[in-house]
Amino acid sequence: MKKILKFALFLLPWFLSSLFMNNVGFYKTLNLPFFAPPTWLFPVAWTILYILIAISIYKISEFGFTDNYKKYLILNYLLNQSFTIFFFNLKSITLGFISCILTLLTAYFLYDETKKIDKKTSYLLIPYLAWLVFASLLSTFILFMN
Repeated sequence: MKKILKFALFLLPWFLSSLFMNNVGFYKTLNLPFFAPPTWLFPVAWTILYILIAISIYKISEFGFTDNYKKYLILNYLLNQSFTIFFFNLKSITLGFISCILTLLTAYFLYDETKKIDKKTSYLLIPYLAWLVFASLLSTFILFMN
């Protein structure tokens, strides 16, 4: 039971911004590139990614968090959460774009720090990095098309 609670503690905060998300219809009003996925795919993808991130945090917690790991995890978390606020709530494509790029950058640093602690655990973050590369590309196109 203690392990489940610990995992939940690492997982649940990632869903925080979704509780305050409004204006999802804003996305549908934008000029979108041909490769933009359907809106239903986003919550599915993010749920899977947040589970993988939480598993990686849980596994790293067993080794002990280094200062750099904590720094990049917190920074990445805050930037990840800020995208929803900037893009959907404030309807700022520019701030969303900046948040997306910085989230990708800090996710890479988090991956690198995770790899230094446990290489196998770092593999759990590869889908997150791949999705953020795609999201950054999508965000770039949305910025220039609108």
